[in-house]
Amino acid sequence: MITMNIQQIRNATLAVKYAGKTFLIDPMLAEKGAYPPFPNSARQEQNNPLVSLPVPTDELVKNTDAVIVTHLHLDHFDDAAKDLLPKEIKLFVQNEADAEEVRKAGFHNIEVLTKDTVFEGIQLIKTKGEHGRGEILKLAGEVCGVVFKHSKEKTLYVAGDTVWYEGVREEIAAHQPDVIVVNGGDNQFFEGGSLVMGKEDIAEVYQAAPKATIISSHMEAVNHWTLSRKELKSFIQEKGMSSRVLVPDDGESYTF
Repeated sequence: MITMNIQQIRNATLAVKYAGKTFLIDPMLAEKGAYPPFPNSARQEQNNPLVSLPVPTDELVKNTDAVIVTHLHLDHFDDAAKDLLPKEIKLFVQNEADAEEVRKAGFHNIEVLTKDTVFEGIQLIKTKGEHGRGEILKLAGEVCGVVFKHSKEKTLYVAGDTVWYEGVREEIAAHQPDVIVVNGGDNQFFEGGSLVMGKEDIAEVYQAAPKATIISSHMEAVNHWTLSRKELKSFIQEKGMSSRVLVPDDGESYTF
């Protein structure tokens, strides 16, 4: 078996080594405080990102074989990423509309993810997601996740910016992932409710995937977060979930 390695970088940015290739997922690479806060939400006095990157950007970029952008919100693909990533790098996006936008930024090796995308012998399967519930969905726009499969690796499901709903249950049932990365900061605006998973959502994932290890990403890095690492850790302890739910600090990595 080859061993996959998942490093939490910052916010939803992950460096995933899988079947000998390194994927950079949802790169937000700006210096701390480079952008104004997201409006109509908490911490209006703090600029985004709230924290610095735990690793040098040149190191991140240099080691990357391909980039996956689940959607184009600033906290998943920012101006710094557009500047720092080589324009010929392999870049996967969720749909043709996003491909068009990324092309405008000068990238020219773009591929739209499907149910049967293959990169260097690795299956990359686009998955469903819903970036909130009810009315807010119209504003939040389309998002996706991705499942990684390879004969010599465990199956990895990176859920992306989605709340828990039937679609996530279906993806878990279909792919039986060994490792699941969820975006768990329960980020929200003052109106419209959760945009990504909160602790009850993570408990649902835990129930739906009784054999999987779950990693919670997208925490405490942009101003509209509402669930802290500390609160999530005490919740998972209280519920007896800590053997299978990991809450990494930025820079922390796990091998499976």
